Formats: sequence, C-alpha cells, structure tokens
Amino acid sequence: MNKPETGMNAERDTPAMSVILPVHNAGKFLNTAIESVLRQSESNFELLLLDDGSSDDSLRRLEYFAARDTRCKVHSWPNQGVPRTLNEGIRLARADILVRMDADDICHPQRFEKQMQYLNAHPECVAVGTQVMLIDPEGWPIRPFVETTRHALIDAEHLAGRGGAIAHPSVAMRKSAVVGIGGYRTEFARAQDIDLFLRLAEVGQLANLPEVLLDY
Repeated sequence: MNKPETGMNAERDTPAMSVILPVHNAGKFLNTAIESVLRQSESNFELLLLDDGSSDDSLRRLEYFAARDTRCKVHSWPNQGVPRTLNEGIRLARADILVRMDADDICHPQRFEKQMQYLNAHPECVAVGTQVMLIDPEGWPIRPFVETTRHALIDAEHLAGRGGAIAHPSVAMRKSAVVGIGGYRTEFARAQDIDLFLRLAEVGQLANLPEVLLDY
C-alpha cells in the first residue's frame, strides 16, 4: 500500500517547518508524543525522528510511524547525546523553521499553527515558545509552567542562570539564526537550551505565546 502524501503535495516539496524529535529509550510515552505532532492543524511539516542509540523498542515504533505517514523521517545512529543529536537534526532539516519536541511531551493541536503565525508577524523574533502544563506520568495536570512572554524578562532569567524561561521542547526557531550562532554547543550536555537561547538573544528577540500549547 502506498504511503499517504499527508500534509504536503508531494515528497519533493519543501515543508514549512521541520520538527526535531530526539529519541533515546522513550518507552510508553513515545506514541502519544508523535501522534500529537501528526494531529496538528498546521500540517505542512516534516517530522525528523532521531533515534539516538535506543536499546528498547523505540526504533521499531519510529519505523511504524514512518510507514504510516510520509512526513515522518527516521534517522538512527549509536548514542551520542542530546546536543549532537539536535545538531544532526538541524543539519537534516529542510524547512526555514525548526520546531523542538521531546519524546515524552504532548502538543496541543494548534501549537504549530500559532507559532508559525507569530513568527510570520514578528520577523524580529528568532525563537518563540509557549506556556506549558506540567503533567504527571498518567497525563494529569499539575500546574502551568512558564510565566514570562517578553524578550527582556526571558533573557534576564537566562542571564541569571535560571532555566525554564522558555520550555525547550515548546520552542520554534528560525533555522538561519540557529545555524548562524553555531547551533548547540556539545560541551553543554545539561544546559544546551539556556546556552542556545542566550546566544539567540544576541541576534534577535525571544518570546513565549501566552497560552498553554504543550503538556510537559
């Protein structure tokens, strides 16, 4: 059976967004995370499923989704860690907008559409996140997370060494800006997001949308 040309007219078309989803032994949450991406109201994207040396059944699950939807592209290699995996995703991405996603989070249906609208309306913005809802392993809400929306407050939090001013898996970024600052620095295995956002803030504006569009 032929795979559906979901979300793009044909395989050769350039997508509007490239979703970068690193996977390492993602377990029971992976299917729900991927399905939440594939159900987006903005359907013109590619989903880069990056298996970073999983030893569980994650790769098999990724291949299942790739067989169902042509937007899903599976890439696999021996374990190299998150920053290197993200940089490989940036290299593979065909779109001008990079969207981050983690293997245990859930996108709300209009997330991509609203982030794309914001970036189109604000050319000075190089990265936009969203408010997120912290959830427990069963999916029950705990509390909203991420309070700041404006560049100055976000950057001040990062400069003070406080993470979470932008929730990393909620962000959509301009590829040109990310590539221009050198991508993720591999020496920051635990704080690669704060380091990236600090450098992005030197070349453009950061923002968060004021509504919850990701369960974290």
